[in-house]
Amino acid sequence: MTSRLEEFELTGDATRQTELYVRAFNSGNVEWVHSLYTEDAVAVWEPGKPLTGEAHRRNVEEAIARGASMQAKTRHAFVTGDTALLIVDWTMDATNEEGVVEHLSGVGVDVLRLGEDGKWRYAIDDPYGEEK
Repeated sequence: MTSRLEEFELTGDATRQTELYVRAFNSGNVEWVHSLYTEDAVAVWEPGKPLTGEAHRRNVEEAIARGASMQAKTRHAFVTGDTALLIVDWTMDATNEEGVVEHLSGVGVDVLRLGEDGKWRYAIDDPYGEEK
C-alpha cells in the first residue's frame, strides 16, 4: 500500500490499540504494523514459538504479502500506569504456503507498554494466549 507512516498515528488510549492494529494490518502497510510494537517485543503468532526482532518482522511481512485480513475486538482492557493488558477476540483469513485460504481465530492476550512519547505499543502479542 502507498500510505505514508505520517498518516498513521499511534494512540495514547490503550483501549483503542486493537482497533488501530486491525487498521494497520488490513491496510497492507508493513511499517504501520511494525510501528505498533516496542523494539524488544515478543510475538507468539504460532503457539509455543515466540518471535522477536527480524524473525517477527519477516513473519508480519509474509502474512501481509499473502493477503491476510483480520477482524478483532477487545473483550477486556486493564490499564495500570505504563502497562496494559488486553484480552482480544480475533479472526483472520490467511493464505497458507500451499495457497489454501485458512480461517483462523483465537483469544489473544496482549501486553502493552506506554512509551516516553505517551503512545502505546505491544510488548507481548500472543494471539493464542487463551485456548478455547
